[in-house]
Amino acid sequence: MVDKKDKILLAMSGGTDSSVAAILLMEQDYELEGVTMRMWDSTDVKEGEIPQYIQDAKHVADNLGFKHHVVDVREEFRGSVVSNFVNEYMSGHTPNPCVLCNVAIKWEYLLRLAKERNCDKIATGHYANVIKINDRYCISKAQDNKKDQSYFLWGVSQEVLSMAMFPLAKYTKDELREYAASKGFEKVAGKKDSMEICFIEDNEYRNFLKAEIKDIEQNPGEGEFRLTDGTVVGKHKGFPFYTIGQRKGLGIALGKPAYVVSIDSEENVIVLGDKEDLLTKEVFVKDANIMMYDSVEDGLEVSVKVRYRCQPTLGRLYKIEGGLKIEMYENVSAVTPGQSAVFYDNDIVVGGGIIIK
Repeated sequence: MVDKKDKILLAMSGGTDSSVAAILLMEQDYELEGVTMRMWDSTDVKEGEIPQYIQDAKHVADNLGFKHHVVDVREEFRGSVVSNFVNEYMSGHTPNPCVLCNVAIKWEYLLRLAKERNCDKIATGHYANVIKINDRYCISKAQDNKKDQSYFLWGVSQEVLSMAMFPLAKYTKDELREYAASKGFEKVAGKKDSMEICFIEDNEYRNFLKAEIKDIEQNPGEGEFRLTDGTVVGKHKGFPFYTIGQRKGLGIALGKPAYVVSIDSEENVIVLGDKEDLLTKEVFVKDANIMMYDSVEDGLEVSVKVRYRCQPTLGRLYKIEGGLKIEMYENVSAVTPGQSAVFYDNDIVVGGGIIIK
């Protein structure tokens, strides 16, 4: 339990979730300070202008009567999260920037500022929970399964988790909107959910890659579509514009559904196959972080999510050089390098890692 006298640093995005977290914490008489990280400015923000989300966060803090800080991390965000995003696609992978942001930017800066401001706890508007098991801190799922964000938090360190709290863990999004409206924050209650990736304004990553890499349509440029037996069946627009499991938008007709089953970035080749060609029982990960235990025992049974919106599948973890191998009991489809495999024990996050194959 958090002592009511504790001082809490709240991450504020200007959206509904973190704003309602502020209202809830103030109602519980915590001492609160808010911080908004300026990570990325949309194209409609003019030079010298303060983005609307920062103004909105400050407005909530002013109305509730607590201090609000802004930390400009645009340079660091571009240098780590955006750079990794581009490099991963240029390696034939499909990255998950929210996972990296949580590890490399968001929580590290929150931890640093919390120490500077003598805060005892760090709160965010994530739909997740933190619990202590085996003298270790773990993330667990939120009550609202549709909004649960535990998948994105597998990389957070023990030091950070020891200070983390999630005020929204037991609420649904609809309940929070109603609550905000009942407290006179109608604007907060009516805000739209944020974009999937904050720096992709049109939700079309290909346009972003074209803007970041001016000659991407010439280098790598067109390449071959091949079938799993090596037969060349057409031309594609360049390997960075495709992801494992993709079926729509291929621009090729084979008389039956075709799926991207592998990407060869060195040869600029996209391999197409049937849905069955996407199935596997082995998944390999790097950069693993285990929350629940000091280390993994070979054969540990877990349920595994290989992407955010998928049903978990039972499997066992085994240590290998440079990472972990997951042997699944049943086939999983479209395992995608660059995405995260997250391991659960019921609703508790055991850990996770970045898929390499």
